[in-house]
Amino acid sequence: MELFECKFNEEQPKYITIYKNIKNLILKEKIEEGEKLPSIRNLSKLLKVNNVTVINAYKKLEEEGYAVQKIGSGTYAKRKESVRGFRKEYIKIFKNALNDGKEKYVDFTGEGTCVDYFSVEAFKNIINAVLDRDGAEALVYQETLGYLGLRKSINDFFWNNKLSDEDILVVSGAQQGIDIVCKSIINVNDNVIVEKPTYSGALSVFKWKKANILEVNILEDGADLEEFEKILKRYKIKCFYVMSYFQNPTGISYSLEKKKRILELAEIYDFYIVEDDYLSELIYNESLSYNSFKSLDKSDRVIYIKSFSKIFLPGIRLGYLISPVKFIDNMKNSKINTDISTSSLMQRTLDLYINKGYWKDYIKKLNTLYLDKYRFMKNSIENTLRDSVSFIDPKGGLSFYLKINPKINMDSLKLFYECKKENVLITPGVLFYKFPHEGKGHFKLSFSQLSKEEIQKGMEIIKNVLNS
Repeated sequence: MELFECKFNEEQPKYITIYKNIKNLILKEKIEEGEKLPSIRNLSKLLKVNNVTVINAYKKLEEEGYAVQKIGSGTYAKRKESVRGFRKEYIKIFKNALNDGKEKYVDFTGEGTCVDYFSVEAFKNIINAVLDRDGAEALVYQETLGYLGLRKSINDFFWNNKLSDEDILVVSGAQQGIDIVCKSIINVNDNVIVEKPTYSGALSVFKWKKANILEVNILEDGADLEEFEKILKRYKIKCFYVMSYFQNPTGISYSLEKKKRILELAEIYDFYIVEDDYLSELIYNESLSYNSFKSLDKSDRVIYIKSFSKIFLPGIRLGYLISPVKFIDNMKNSKINTDISTSSLMQRTLDLYINKGYWKDYIKKLNTLYLDKYRFMKNSIENTLRDSVSFIDPKGGLSFYLKINPKINMDSLKLFYECKKENVLITPGVLFYKFPHEGKGHFKLSFSQLSKEEIQKGMEIIKNVLNS
């Protein structure tokens, strides 16, 4: 019974305090699934409150799905099994959907750009040109940092030669970049801050490293700085993982003012910023300008990660990492321990692709095509789902993060399962939170690989499900 003891204060009703305490015990598995909760009489006696207070607390637990009442028997804990272990179930469902034939579904889960927009013929010509130029040399392992030609091209094309080629490490996409950073600078029980919500892949890496994950809420222009500074004052922080443009999943981008302030705080409190530059090529609104944390960094506080896979071809696992001088040797060693070298042929091909001007033309084409689709998607949400959801306009990227109207009696997990029955796939918000249940009021829709007709068809189905 000691578990159920709690401290009351005047800031919230007693029944809410009891409800929150029991809810946390269930979520942390200190109360097991199906375990009987104390009787109303016993708990009210223990906490020195009246029976009605406990009744209201149990009633709220039932309403939120954390308890179930069995008439004549009592009230039992419920772990909201739809949340528990959902990530594995989601992956399994998605694989089965692919096996069924992806064309069967209206798939709002696609993360990368549509392959139909990519010129395979041009890419094939570039590969042949590389093989003609370099022969068998194009197929051998490269130095640990990556193919020097590609590193020079990255420095020249993306950074106007403001970097040293030695600071650039070629990696197999953003996920490997995060993994290398984690292995290089984070120890067990180090404190890291992540955005709330955030990219599930980053959460997995930090959890694997057994870091202490602290969360800061996201506002319309970036992290809540008041909350952020409170964390910095209370804990010694090793790093802050941040997605500066079109944050996954919320779609928000950081204001210039917040970037500058966070860089100042990094100096004051001695932590590093791990910047995952996600889809910043796809800016559709002139009110947004491109200034990465790294471009503003004067104190070598930013570890910059950039993937080409989302914007280029998902099957070509390429990206790069820019390390502060302090960590470059650690990063090299971590890369060696991970996979020794990233594909030599693909590195050389991307290098020539950039230098021949194909990259610039391709990004320009994507912006034109996706601007049109983004506008259609935004209008479709506003017109079809206007009474059911709300959202922050991302002004770029490839997806929208929607909040379900609290008046609607449905969460994103139930929405996922009901939409799946109608052959529509969405991404529930539970996948992006340290504590999954916190994301049940949101879901993400990506428009990257859908036609306008498919988008509208999917919207109508989602509308009908929500209204049901």
